Amino acid sequence: MGKELPILPSASQPPQSEQPESYIYSRAFCVREDSPPLRLLLDFLKSKGQIPLIPKMDPAALDDWAWVQISLGYNRERTPIQLFCLRDRGSYQDVLEQERAQFLERLSVFDDLEAQLVREHLTRARFIATTRLAPTDITDEGYDFNGWILEFFQENCNGLVQVDGQGFFSPKGELIVELED
Repeated sequence: MGKELPILPSASQPPQSEQPESYIYSRAFCVREDSPPLRLLLDFLKSKGQIPLIPKMDPAALDDWAWVQISLGYNRERTPIQLFCLRDRGSYQDVLEQERAQFLERLSVFDDLEAQLVREHLTRARFIATTRLAPTDITDEGYDFNGWILEFFQENCNGLVQVDGQGFFSPKGELIVELED
């Protein structure tokens, strides 16, 4: 599944050399009450044949349920993927509410069943797992790695995946609501 999510830059964008540095964001809007500890994500990635590169940290921090951010590398020669967790309580609650409100507003123009289901899911989301990729330093391997991260939250936290410039994806990896930038 991770390899099926098409997290690629839009072909309609000018080449990166003509744009200021920007990032590609993807999210999993999760309705599970708590985000899982990072150790579970790392174990999931390893079970999929991935070898996540993480910064040196206290091993006990990997079992913390209240983590906020981590860098996950997929290749020592490439910029790591940044993973953030925004919860409906705590210090980043306002950021979660802003993200939710922005997407609900963008979805308000759609009147089909899929968009309605997405709106309901976003309203129930308890946290958002957000990945940030550097488009000038990402490879196909990195896009696949990002797909596995999103799949973890999709499978283990009842997450609904959204990719900037593309839209929302079903659990099968099919685009169900297209949202272009």
